Amino acid sequence: MKGVISRIWLVLLVVLLLVAVETCEKGPKKEARKMGSEVIRQMANAGTFYPADPQVLSGKVEDYLEGARVASIKGELIALICPHAGYPYSGHVAAAAYKQLIGKDYKVVVIIAPSHVEFFRGASVYDGDAYQTPLGTVYVDKELAARIAAQSPKITLSSHGHWTKTGMRQEHSLEVQIPFLQKTLKGFKIIPIVMGDQSYATCEALGETLAKVLSGQKALIVASSDLSHFHPYDEAVRLDRIVLRHIEAFDYRGLSGDLERGICEACGGGPIVTAMIAARHLGADRSTVALYANSGDVTGDRGSVVGYLAALIYKSTDEGTGERKVGIDMGLSDADKEELLKIARTTIECRVKGQKAPEFEIRSSTLMEKRGAFVTINKRGALRGCIGCIEALKPLWQTVREMAEAAALRDPRFPPVQESELEDINIEISVLTPLKKVKDADEIKVGRDGIVIRKGYNQGLLLPQVATEYGWDRTTFLQHTCIKAGLPRDAWKEEDTEIWAFSADVFGEG
Repeated sequence: MKGVISRIWLVLLVVLLLVAVETCEKGPKKEARKMGSEVIRQMANAGTFYPADPQVLSGKVEDYLEGARVASIKGELIALICPHAGYPYSGHVAAAAYKQLIGKDYKVVVIIAPSHVEFFRGASVYDGDAYQTPLGTVYVDKELAARIAAQSPKITLSSHGHWTKTGMRQEHSLEVQIPFLQKTLKGFKIIPIVMGDQSYATCEALGETLAKVLSGQKALIVASSDLSHFHPYDEAVRLDRIVLRHIEAFDYRGLSGDLERGICEACGGGPIVTAMIAARHLGADRSTVALYANSGDVTGDRGSVVGYLAALIYKSTDEGTGERKVGIDMGLSDADKEELLKIARTTIECRVKGQKAPEFEIRSSTLMEKRGAFVTINKRGALRGCIGCIEALKPLWQTVREMAEAAALRDPRFPPVQESELEDINIEISVLTPLKKVKDADEIKVGRDGIVIRKGYNQGLLLPQVATEYGWDRTTFLQHTCIKAGLPRDAWKEEDTEIWAFSADVFGEG
């Protein structure tokens, strides 16, 4: 009897082992499944890092993009730096970079991502035919991929880092970038690259190779990276600020050195450095941070956070023409503008610290004129407060002083600015023209005009720069002003709705 039982258990054990082996074999094959003669890297993180349902995913990405601003850069965009955490945490930050692609034409996008799952030396260019997401299949430019892999022994054509033969976890850092590309570009191919080794030597070899192969191509580079991990909020911001400063200074050598020494953190530091090297060789001369945030800004839990960055690397075409991007010239001198910004900055710093703002000695007759004005506070690219007065009730300098304090401490949408934030805020001032009633909506010019919409007790106002920053046309601008007023989107078309327009002289720090 005991022998029979032993044989039964032995048979069961063999069956269980066979099932386990079969499961292990099926898992990875699903990640790089053959479709006819094509090898397609199947989606592995849909339903975890981003929605698996195509309609839900499409709507979510569209919402992130609609909420993002168009950056006021003047030049040819060559590379992006984007986060790769779950969309609920970092999707709005990624959108701040991907928003810049709408309306642009790139034939190939190189995505450089770090390996969280598999260690290997050098960089791995995907040797398959395509990557798949819930939004469809994106094909690899196999000719360019092969040329890239042939340039250096540090670069190989392989599946390393793209999908693993064992284990249930598959790399997410490259995959999560693709849905944003699918929603912003058309008719493009990708070159997926995962870095197993993020040494400066590998970054340099890959960056120089990309510049050589992509020269003359309609190409974009995307570096996938999050920043510091699992520090208290203030410590995370301190660490991340070091990365941001290197990026703003286009200092990839300094960034690489600080990452290697542990002075700052970025899980995709190698991809960032590589993208900066490649972009520099392709003619880029500037890089700017579009948005910075961390998980604490989303969840409210500041005990242990992860940092996220969106940045743009571009070849500047600004020839110093002085062309205005928004608003009008209202005759304020450079000295007047500098004085108003100083008044706003000093007032905010004193009041945030609980001190009384100093008295200001005003000599400019222009600043003594009664004018309406708004003061806008941005923190690392995101709105932090905005309060203004439409009517010209007080001297301009006094209006700016009062609105600066109100924007910092009394904007109902935000908690009061804290002393620890002062280094990270940027101040923008909009000096307003008088309101003019609009009889025909076609009179409104995007980039020049702001809008006030009134109906009954409802009123909404948006400044001229808002439409420009978000890339809206006239109709979308009117719709969002209605929403700001608490009205239906198309209420501006109704007879009893009043539309007023104004312009502004808009200027800011830095």
